[in-house]
Amino acid sequence: MTAERVNPPELAPATGFSHAVVATGSKVVFLAGQTALDADGKITGDTLAEQFERALANLLTALRAAGGTPADLARVTVYATDVAAYRAQARELGRLWRAAAGRDYPAMAVVQVVRLWDETALVELDGFAVLP
Repeated sequence: MTAERVNPPELAPATGFSHAVVATGSKVVFLAGQTALDADGKITGDTLAEQFERALANLLTALRAAGGTPADLARVTVYATDVAAYRAQARELGRLWRAAAGRDYPAMAVVQVVRLWDETALVELDGFAVLP
């Protein structure tokens, strides 16, 4: 995939995301929502950061299994049960993102939800990637 990250100067600086991603490739991979489930189907981690790290790892595992890399991500949506807590931990979550996925940020959104499918889940990530 070729990905052009577009961050117009007329918009607020993009920190930890890109305002737009122009992706050119031949294969689109839609990634299902991933929480902090382990291989046995149990939520792991008690904190938002622990669950975010596992949910991101799960998303990237699915992406790699489909033949992609983190740089192929065009869009990710984060569903959080507490956006205030997410914002308060944004630096740590950003560090976890960079360690796992690098600095080629996709277009992103964070949405607060009442709850997720798994009652103890604090965060879920889904998205899509465009592969060469």
